[in-house]
Amino acid sequence: MPVPAPSRRYLRKMLRGTLGLAIGSATAFAELFYVVLGGLALAIPHLRGPVFAGARVLSEVERRRLERYLDAENATDYTGRRAMAYLIPRSVVGLLGAGIFLLILFGAGSGAVIVYQLLNGQSPGGGAPADWYDFITTGLFGALLIFLSVQGLIGIATLERKLARRFFGPSKKEQLRRRVSELATSRAEVVEAVNDERRRIERDLHDGVQQRLVALGMLLGRARRTSDPGHASELLRQAHEESQRSLHDLREVSWRVYPIALDTDGLHPALEALAERSDVPVHLRVDLPERPPAAIETVVYFVASEAVTNTIKHAAATRIDIEAERDGDRVRVRIADDGTGGAQESGGGLSGLARRVAAADGEFTVDSPHGGPTVVTAVLPCE
Repeated sequence: MPVPAPSRRYLRKMLRGTLGLAIGSATAFAELFYVVLGGLALAIPHLRGPVFAGARVLSEVERRRLERYLDAENATDYTGRRAMAYLIPRSVVGLLGAGIFLLILFGAGSGAVIVYQLLNGQSPGGGAPADWYDFITTGLFGALLIFLSVQGLIGIATLERKLARRFFGPSKKEQLRRRVSELATSRAEVVEAVNDERRRIERDLHDGVQQRLVALGMLLGRARRTSDPGHASELLRQAHEESQRSLHDLREVSWRVYPIALDTDGLHPALEALAERSDVPVHLRVDLPERPPAAIETVVYFVASEAVTNTIKHAAATRIDIEAERDGDRVRVRIADDGTGGAQESGGGLSGLARRVAAADGEFTVDSPHGGPTVVTAVLPCE
């Protein structure tokens, strides 16, 4: 029976983390040696610079190990002094990890001997025939040791991450630089999203409303020029129908620009109107005890609207589910359909939604394997 993909990913992650801890246990001996000798050398002023430089080299090895094997990313702008301070507790934690690995090896060897003895009819330790309860007690004791060993490795991994975050955490300068970079990116994304919206509105007006108004003008012109009252009446009837269609298209465009229900009634009624206007059946669930800020409501609505539009155009779906709920200090909107899948976050209107959500400091994800289903999720801060 094949192993499911999530289980394979978890197993690979677990094995990678165990390998990273084993490497850290080995490097701890060198770090302890360096901490002892380096601590003594710090008493000599002109050796402090080289000692701190060496400490930074060793710390950088540990930072890269944590990043590669334990998925713990940290800043690189720490000083040699902080690196030296980090190596002191880090070497102790590494030695604890080494002790756990040695106990695991000792336990595995002892377990192999005990199992061999039991299979040969001897009790654990030899010297007496095995009883029926020896198998049960040995199995329970082995399971307990395995559980404690796993918990010990998890604890070492947690300590490793916390130490690195404590000593390698970004400085105020690095935090400010990152925030400025995020704001610059968000500003560019907002500008691009606005430009995309303007281009879309122009296309809707040009390809829809403008064409119908041109047709309306042509019908009225033909009605004025004809001398046949019956033909003129027919043309006026067609012109009246065309004017109704023009008004309908204009309402559609104005609704897509910004639905007035969003301002007057809030997000829930606006989503209900969106569901009613959809050609594909939409099942709506809204759980928002308090009305979110207007800016968040707008983003949530347009995420749902664009996702529904994409589904109708491309997914060949028979059902759409929209869920909007409060999740602590965040608002989560989830749009799922049973269509053909294959949607890409980088393509079409979804890329504009991603930029719009990012501009509001939110998270946007698209899960759309080929064959479906497609799930679009946006999580936005609501404070």
